[in-house]
Amino acid sequence: MTTASPSHNANERRTTWLILAALWLLLLVFASLRPLAVPDEGRYGEVGRWMLVSGDWLTPRLNGLPFFHKPPLLHWLDAISLATFGVHELALRLVPALHGGLMIVALYLAARQISTEVIARRAVIMLGTGLGFWVGGQYVNHDMLVATWIGLAIWCFAFAFMAGDKPNAWLARLGFIACALGMLSKGLIGFALPGLVLLIWLIWTRQLKKILYLPWVSGLGLFVLVAGPWFLQAQRTYPDFFNYMFIGQQFNRYTAATYNNPQPWWFFLLALTLLLFPWIFFAIGQIRRVTTMTLTNAIGLDQAWWQLCWAWLLGILVFFSIPNSKLVGYILPVLPPLALLASLGWGRVMARRAYAGKLFAGICLMNFGIALVLVLNVGGVTQKGRSKDVAEVLACTASPNDTFYVSGAYPYDLPFYVQTTRAMVTVEDWPTLRKKSGDGWQRELFEGADFDAQAAKVLQSPEVLAPAGLVQGNWFITRSGLPFVSQLPGWTLYFKGAGWDLYRSGGALPATPVDPNTKVSTFPGCKATR
Repeated sequence: MTTASPSHNANERRTTWLILAALWLLLLVFASLRPLAVPDEGRYGEVGRWMLVSGDWLTPRLNGLPFFHKPPLLHWLDAISLATFGVHELALRLVPALHGGLMIVALYLAARQISTEVIARRAVIMLGTGLGFWVGGQYVNHDMLVATWIGLAIWCFAFAFMAGDKPNAWLARLGFIACALGMLSKGLIGFALPGLVLLIWLIWTRQLKKILYLPWVSGLGLFVLVAGPWFLQAQRTYPDFFNYMFIGQQFNRYTAATYNNPQPWWFFLLALTLLLFPWIFFAIGQIRRVTTMTLTNAIGLDQAWWQLCWAWLLGILVFFSIPNSKLVGYILPVLPPLALLASLGWGRVMARRAYAGKLFAGICLMNFGIALVLVLNVGGVTQKGRSKDVAEVLACTASPNDTFYVSGAYPYDLPFYVQTTRAMVTVEDWPTLRKKSGDGWQRELFEGADFDAQAAKVLQSPEVLAPAGLVQGNWFITRSGLPFVSQLPGWTLYFKGAGWDLYRSGGALPATPVDPNTKVSTFPGCKATR
């Protein structure tokens, strides 16, 4: 048996790092090819931008109203990225992209330690060429962040437990920090899911007693030091915060059947098939080994690590399949172990076949083409839901002192593209909506208003529209074809977008767009869209 030379190993690792860098750079290219998607990217991108321009780093705000659906790590990082690179889509997408890159790097480093360079490289290529990476790694929401920190926590604790009879204390402390960052990303699942996976694995591998030797005092101290300050200060400032976030937005969303996106129990099986297509089918070939263990050399992985992959995959899959409400992004945390299992499956089935290399490259190119087609076409498919076209007109026509009124729906992406620093007056029958509104944009706003009475003044009744239309300096943004607008005095259609209409107040007064080269009274978004 021959052993590879150190120089050969170094070259192999250098090649893998170059592949990782290429995958991440391609992800950035994809991230630059489309406008913000609504509602998620418009909502979370605007929360981050508002945090930057307001200087309020404690309270995430949507349209000036507190927005406590999720913890603030995404918003903090978005605000930092926007401050560094400017207000545009790619600056927002750098945040999930960096976490996507961290996910595949962590998979590579872990897999390289517990298997071989070939298996590790194949696993990261499989993960990095799947739709889960191409889409999740550039989509502005909390899912890729929490998935990455959950994965890092599991890896750190697993390596700590496998270090000997007692866990490696420093690796365990890193695991506690990763759990804290996971909690700052999306709440309780940031530490609950690593705990669930590790508990299943430790019981399965008969290592449960090692839990007693974790550095609990210093580990929990680090957890509280990282995650605690924001939660405690938010509760101190807003007395109902804990009840709203942990009971209303986390526990109730998991147990209730009244929230959006109800899906059948098998929804995530289909989602995983799409997110890691077609590599997932090579992982499925490993299922029979759950009950029939083989030698380590036949598996390509030590039995305990192989069991970790299955505990990781099945524990989280079952956890998220229980609630009625399901979204594709929830299942992102299981992609690393699934990719590693797929790499093992490929090695068992395909590695020795003469055409394996060409087939592998062909699948990678096919996945790249599928992802590129999706990215290039999603803007056209979602055009009617977005308000970017109206925002571009408004940014170069309105004055920063003008007032924006919206009704009929909420244009999540419009404030981001206009770069306004004033909240929009949102006009609805709020008392009625409080009684019958579902899990939508109306609830996001009026629940936020309950935390801040001063900010709540942006929620107005329809009676304000008639007098507002008779004076200059007001703009009204609605979904196309809202019937009652024609009955309001003073409002004149100024621009008709793909899915939104823009009205100007003051009747038939002349309206000339402001030239950004000669005027200083336009919004920053005017220059950004030119």
